Amino acid sequence: MEQKIQLKESDIPRQWYNLAADLPTPMLPPLGPDGNPVSPDMLAPVFPMNLIEQEVSAERWIDIPEEILNILYRWRPAPLKRAVYLEKFLDTPARIYYKDESYSPPGSHKPNTAVAQAWYNKEFGIKKLTTETGAGQWGSALAFACQIIGLECKVYMVRISFDQKPFRKIMMQVWGANCIASPSNETNAGRKILAEMPDTPGSLGIAISEAIEEAVTDPSGKTRYSLGSVLNHVLLHQTIIGLEAKKQLQMAGEKKPDIVIGCAGGGSNFAGLSFPFVSDKINGADIKIIPVEPTACPTMTRAPFAYDFGDTACTTPLLAMYTLGHAFIPPPIHAGGLRYHGMAPLVCQAIVEGLLEPRAYHQMDSYSAAMTWVKTEGAIPAPETSQALAAVIDEAKKAKEEGKEKVILFNYSGHGLMDLLGYDAFLSGKLVDYELPEEELQKYTKVLENLPKAEMRKSGKW
Repeated sequence: MEQKIQLKESDIPRQWYNLAADLPTPMLPPLGPDGNPVSPDMLAPVFPMNLIEQEVSAERWIDIPEEILNILYRWRPAPLKRAVYLEKFLDTPARIYYKDESYSPPGSHKPNTAVAQAWYNKEFGIKKLTTETGAGQWGSALAFACQIIGLECKVYMVRISFDQKPFRKIMMQVWGANCIASPSNETNAGRKILAEMPDTPGSLGIAISEAIEEAVTDPSGKTRYSLGSVLNHVLLHQTIIGLEAKKQLQMAGEKKPDIVIGCAGGGSNFAGLSFPFVSDKINGADIKIIPVEPTACPTMTRAPFAYDFGDTACTTPLLAMYTLGHAFIPPPIHAGGLRYHGMAPLVCQAIVEGLLEPRAYHQMDSYSAAMTWVKTEGAIPAPETSQALAAVIDEAKKAKEEGKEKVILFNYSGHGLMDLLGYDAFLSGKLVDYELPEEELQKYTKVLENLPKAEMRKSGKW
């Protein structure tokens, strides 16, 4: 039995897959403050036009430039592995495969789009990128990409993660980036939040506001903003994961997966693995596809589908998505990358369509799943990845109860070697579960009342 299924470098996908081309019911368009659809040129102060073209594209396949592939070869193709020790421990008839994205230099899936975004910005003549980061995986990925490609990089890191994950900050600094805690005194958005809530743990929404403000106020016009999740072009770049996995499953003798699982905060790693299989499901394949989130930030499982801003200061276009409200301040759980108030519109439309089956887990259950993984497969997963592991273990146990052979595929989105304080809290009994109270959810979603309504349009096939 092959435990590692490797592609040759010559087999790397040479195109990204765009789910927007195949959704039975198209996404609702982004809206401006006036409630009218946003035109591409309105995004130009924030993103370079070559990425805006990808953002609004309806083309199914988009070529990956050779120069980007030459950088990705540092760690791609990533291996597909079979979790044989976990299978044996669970005594399950399921065959469990995982795409190991911890092989990249920053240790997660994030560089797949960081490299692409940095390269397209450099081609457009941009000199500096600003961004936000939650757990620090995205910030370290963009710092790495900017170092390799030759751009200046500034990262606004959510304060609670800045304090909880000091080594992520150091990683960014080693790669030449300037990393500061958000909210900060360096932007109007940050100063306003600090005046109102000086002890705030911060949020991705606040950090996004600060990063965008710095980008659009640069008088030189040579700074742009870079986002690590949520937007179409980000998810597009990540589909190299699922496209590789398809080839590798065939090499392993599997016709298709029965279940595809990924954790989801903004949607990038989940979409990267699952979208090529969502395409198969649209075309008739019987596949259960599960995005997993924390109960502390239940965007997909409890939040309304609505138009909302992507950031706290309301500087982004209005996006149609499942959202807890742009003013949402998440509890300081240790899965820092899963604390965003919204979800990628492409993922949301696939949920509305019935193509996906979202699920939420408590962080204690997720850490318990991570410990099972550590005791069997050996590696220490990121806290975000452990959310996916909780669902994987549940599905493997269900296969045993049903006595059915099933192929389970999930995304091992990153290692947890920079997240050991979370494991320390779990092992010392300091970690507690948190489920967002209904009154809190209602309080935060009140900001949606005066925004345009989002119609839930679907074909009704699923």
